[in-house]
This record gives sequence, structure tokens and C-alpha cells, in this order.
Amino acid sequence: MTEHEHVRVAVIGSGFGGLGAAVRLRREGITDFVVLERAGAVGGTWRDNSYPGCACDVPSHLYSFSFAPNPDWPRTFSGQEHIHAYLEHVADTFRLRPHIRLDSEVKQMRWDAGELRWEIETSAGKLTADVVVSATGPLSDPKIPDIPGIDTFPGKVFHSARWDHGYDLRGKRVAMIGTGASAIQIVPEIQRKVGRLTLFQRTPPWVMPRADRAITGAERWLHKQLPFTTQARRGLLWGIRELQVQAFTKRPNELGMVESIAKRNMYRAIKDPVLRDKLTPTYRIGCKRILLSNTYYPALAKPNVDVVASGLSEVRGNTLVAADGTETEVDAIVFGTGFHVTDMPIADRVIGDEGHTLMETWKDGMKSLRGATAVGFPNWMTIIGPNTGLGNSSMILMIESQLNYLADYIRQLDVLGGRAALAPRPSAVGAWNRRVQDRMKRTVWNTGGCNSWYLDENGVNTTVWPGTTTEFRAATRRVDLSEYEVLRAPERVEDEPVAASGAGSGSGSGSGSEKVEAGA
Repeated sequence: MTEHEHVRVAVIGSGFGGLGAAVRLRREGITDFVVLERAGAVGGTWRDNSYPGCACDVPSHLYSFSFAPNPDWPRTFSGQEHIHAYLEHVADTFRLRPHIRLDSEVKQMRWDAGELRWEIETSAGKLTADVVVSATGPLSDPKIPDIPGIDTFPGKVFHSARWDHGYDLRGKRVAMIGTGASAIQIVPEIQRKVGRLTLFQRTPPWVMPRADRAITGAERWLHKQLPFTTQARRGLLWGIRELQVQAFTKRPNELGMVESIAKRNMYRAIKDPVLRDKLTPTYRIGCKRILLSNTYYPALAKPNVDVVASGLSEVRGNTLVAADGTETEVDAIVFGTGFHVTDMPIADRVIGDEGHTLMETWKDGMKSLRGATAVGFPNWMTIIGPNTGLGNSSMILMIESQLNYLADYIRQLDVLGGRAALAPRPSAVGAWNRRVQDRMKRTVWNTGGCNSWYLDENGVNTTVWPGTTTEFRAATRRVDLSEYEVLRAPERVEDEPVAASGAGSGSGSGSGSEKVEAGA
């Protein structure tokens, strides 16, 4: 990058959100943009998470872009390597490579209110942009709990999202910390190799059978020859999940039958009543993300596996001490403890119009307008922002809805013309979040009796969308200018005398930009 490079749009991240934004920009006729990626390859979380057994828990034909169908998925639930390859394919097919800047980690983004643009500092240089699209995703930065003594552990320690493929687990005593989506995929894979595996479980998950199978050659041939069959398959998968939403959002008590299926899944593999008791959740299914596996419970029943029904509280040399006092000696620790979701690290690198970071602005909880824009951060938009997550369907559906909003946002700026920016009104952000949180009150995520990663430190669900993907698409179809203030930079006066240059200029956070009522 050159010192003074300027682009119309800077996209941060090259996972599904970032590549999707890039494709949509090109489709809108915009080619003056870059995709800034901190790593050496595209793919986001599907590049980083390469742990044994890593796969998606959403069917393949639904976990892909509608504008880039893949008739050649090998399984109904695809593995990490196939999803990563799909994203590489998208980057090539839509000619995104010239726009992608690899090894370009964003260090800071600062809004220049006088010029109405973003100043961006990266590990590869500086640039400016009229609009920033933050697509870093909520599953990008691993979260490792601060365990007393962990720094003095003499063995190997790593997070599931930073798997050390150079470390041989064969014959080792290994501790798996956590029982989330990553852990239940890792456990069956490494159980066969390790000498002894100890699972530290704070809260047991609900685990449903995984209807995974190889997609036959005949099916793949049909999807290639008749593309509408791929669309029909995707539509069926989508429709089934749309019908399920009511139970999660309005009638959680109807989920009892689903719990019975999950219990039967456990009882088939776990015969020990003591172990069954440890593995049986006491909260309503769906309160935490429902997990899918046919191999997790059988692995836990193996003689070389121990389940400690308590979280890790301390490390003393090679000895791990659980909260219930259980002590276990291990050679390696694998953390499957999730990510910074409600406190996304990128928020500490974004500085808005009043000099505050997004992290400071969101100190009492993440809030945005339609999951996209935030008060005090003009011409800044996030993909997979607050309250856009799903508990039962594909995030690609939500991403594509936000791409619709992005496209109309750019169109509105074009219509306004000149140097202009859109800043969401605090009243609009407040009204949107009140509606979301009001709907959240009766959902299973708020009433199910669990403490999940959907909730922030104040117990507020700032993660999940309390409705259908159809409702969200309707809410983000276009930008409502009445929800925004239009900012315009003051016109430059050439050859203005130096003595008069500061006359009448205001002071404070406005930095020279003018606010105009939307539609004026």
C-alpha cells in the first residue's frame, strides 16, 4: 500500500462475510475497493479452525451462497477442508484476488470528520476509505480463560482454533476444556490416539443425532445437469428451519419432544447411570446451541476417557484442579472455550467521530441499527453484527440479507452525491434494540435456564436474532434514510486568507462536518 492510497470501500476480513461483500460490490459496479485480510489466505474461521474432525453443523447446500451454488458438495454436512476450498473457489470465480490484500492486519481505523473518510492503519501500510465494511466475524478471536497457574504448565497448551498439527497426541494424557461445538468434534477424533483423555465439562450440551452421509455421484450429477434441483434442495432445507423458529422464539415449552430425541441419542451409547447423570442437561434444549454428533457419546464411553463434571479452576504444574476439587495429571491442554463474541476485539481498534472506540461505546452492551451500523461511527457497517446470529439455521442467509443493506447504503450515498456520510440516529438505534430485546424476552435463549455465550456480561442477549431469516431480510431490504443523519463536509474555499481560515469555525467533536436532516 502507498501512504496516500484511497479507496471507496475497505472490507475487513475474507471469510464468508468479507468475500460476500466483495462479490456484492462488484455486482453493484463498484471496483474501487480492497479486502484487508490479516492472514496469508482467505477463509476466515474456516481457514483457522483446522482441528481434527472440524465440520459444519448446517447442511452443505444451505451453508453456501445463493449466488454461488456448489453442486459438488461431497457430504450433507461438509468438513472444514471442503468449506475452505469453496471460499477459495468463490474468490477465484468472482475475480476477487486483485482486491484482496493478504497479511494486512488492521491495527486502527479512525474517522476523519473533516474529510468524511476513514483513516486505516494496517500491518502493511496506511490507506483511507469512504466506507468501511467490518466482516471480521464473531468466531475469529479465540477465548482462553484466565486460569491461575496456566502460564507455568510445563506441557503443551493450545486453543482448538489454533491447532498445533506439529504436536503428536499419540499416547499422551490430554485434557479437553469445554463441551461446545468444537469439543464434541475433537473428542471422538483424538480419543482413538491419546493415552488418556479427560474432558472438563462445566455444563453438558444437548447433542442430537447427526444425519450426515456421503452425497451420491448420481445426486451430484443431477445437481450439475439441472441446477434448479440444487436450488430446490436448498429451499427445502431453508423452509424446514424457518418452520422451527416459532418453537425457539415463542413456544420453548414445545421443545420437550426434541429433548426426548437427544436423550435417546445419549442412552444408546451411555449405559453407565453415573455418566448419564453427568451428561444430562438441566436446562431447556435450545438455550445453548444444539450440537450434532453420532460419535461424541460413544467416545465418552470408552475406557480411556474420564468426564469431570466441573470447570477447570487451577493449574499446579502438570496437575489440573477442577472447581469440585478433582485433580488430573496431563501432558497437554486443549481449550475448546469459544471466541470473543460479545466483546469482539476489532471494536477496540475502531475510533469514531467523538474519539471513542467502538469498545468504549459498547461498554454497556453491543447495540446497532439493524445489525449493521452504530451510533458515532458514520459510513461504518458490520457484517454479522449484534443480534444477527442464529440458533437453528445458516448464517449465510443473514449475511446475504446484510449484503442487501450494504448495497442500498452505497446507492443512497450515490444519490446524495458529493462528499457525504450516513450516521445512524441514536433514537433509531434505541428503537430497533428495544424491539429486538422485547421479542427476546420469551425466547428459549432467555428463558431456557442456561448461561450461554449468547449473553454478554450483563446477561443481555446481544447475539441472536429473535425471528425468522425472512423477517430479517425484510428488515434489511433497504436503508431508511429517516433513521440516519446525513453528514456533509464543508466546501473548500480556494485561496482563502490565512487570517480568516479559522473565523467562525466551531470547536469540539464536529471537526468541521455539517449535519443535514435526511431528505432535506
